[in-house]
Amino acid sequence: MTDTAPAQNMAQKDNAIALEDAWETAAHLMAPGPAAPLLSLVAPVVQDSGLELLRIRMTGQDGEQVLQIMADRDEGMITVEDCERISRAISAVLDVEDPLKGQYILEVSSPGMARPLCRPKDFIRWAGFEAKLELSRAFDGRKRFRGVLSGFEDGEVLMDVPLNGHDETPTLGFKFEDIVEARLVANDEMIADALKRQKGKNGD
Repeated sequence: MTDTAPAQNMAQKDNAIALEDAWETAAHLMAPGPAAPLLSLVAPVVQDSGLELLRIRMTGQDGEQVLQIMADRDEGMITVEDCERISRAISAVLDVEDPLKGQYILEVSSPGMARPLCRPKDFIRWAGFEAKLELSRAFDGRKRFRGVLSGFEDGEVLMDVPLNGHDETPTLGFKFEDIVEARLVANDEMIADALKRQKGKNGD
């Protein structure tokens, strides 16, 4: 009999390394600003829960910290039960690691219709949908763009953007590292797609 455990362990290790590399590449969008140190703690917990981390944000006012976790899944919608399960798991890890000073409020949610786009795979997954993005530095004299996503290639987000003086809509490439905010534009097409994904999850 052949022992498959070593091969399985190696595959799991390779998968973990690949995930860490993906998180590091997208860290500026997945965990901006003060949330950055929490990415390596939170992302594996969400992954172990059978979901994917989309974004972490730390906000706060009047001395009250709010840790916002946004989870995602490739198929179907995030349920209230999913959010509760992730919340319990993350709370347990944060209680042990204690990375936050003082009191904080933990909020776990799903992306919603106007979902943020934080990882290279998001721009591939939602190709054909309308989105808007903001850059850290100007591209052709502008920092804000709106158009239809057409994919991700060679470290760039591809988007079909209507421009004055062009008869056909050109496809522009934006360096992923220069993007500070990107999200889908909610419309009827988005709603229809969400309903289709939910129906697929329910097996209807």
